[in-house]
Amino acid sequence: MRELVYYIATSIDGFIADPAGDFSSFPLDPETLAALFQRYPETCPAHARQALGVTAEPRRFDTVLMGRRTYQPAVDAGLVGGAYPHLRQVVAAHRALPQAPGVEVIQGDLLEAVRELKAGSGRDIWLCGGAELAAQLLGEIDEIQLKINPLVLGDGIPLFRSAVSAHSFSPVSQEALPGGVTLATYRAEVSPG
Repeated sequence: MRELVYYIATSIDGFIADPAGDFSSFPLDPETLAALFQRYPETCPAHARQALGVTAEPRRFDTVLMGRRTYQPAVDAGLVGGAYPHLRQVVAAHRALPQAPGVEVIQGDLLEAVRELKAGSGRDIWLCGGAELAAQLLGEIDEIQLKINPLVLGDGIPLFRSAVSAHSFSPVSQEALPGGVTLATYRAEVSPG
């Protein structure tokens, strides 16, 4: 079965963006980006791949799942096929989105759609944001990988917005990356069944 992995950048105080949704305060050290894209080259947006020299094939993910607000910057930038045309792109939205080649839209029963994605064949699914979608899918998340940036935002969009219930995760590892970023990995605890 495929896993749903919430792989996201955050501040030390647990915010993925400022209150307006801007994440440009996160440092973009070239060495940090190189380390992250060496690990998961598929997470490099198409418009940055050539400039950053990212040419490797996907290592873990073949699908990216995002909310409408996470997808919107690609639309605003005129990226007709989305930011990740090299992956299966799935956008969860409460309202219709303009059709775009290579972009699937989930409307309706989100949990059922994600369970179907997980039950399908292929590599793991990258949940790249946002906070509301992550909160709605908390019980389906198998792993969380936090790219903890060395800054405090003080306010903003939290990792999970309006989580409906508590879920336990076990720490797996912490790895220091260049640029002061720490990659912290957590696995969902399996309830005795």
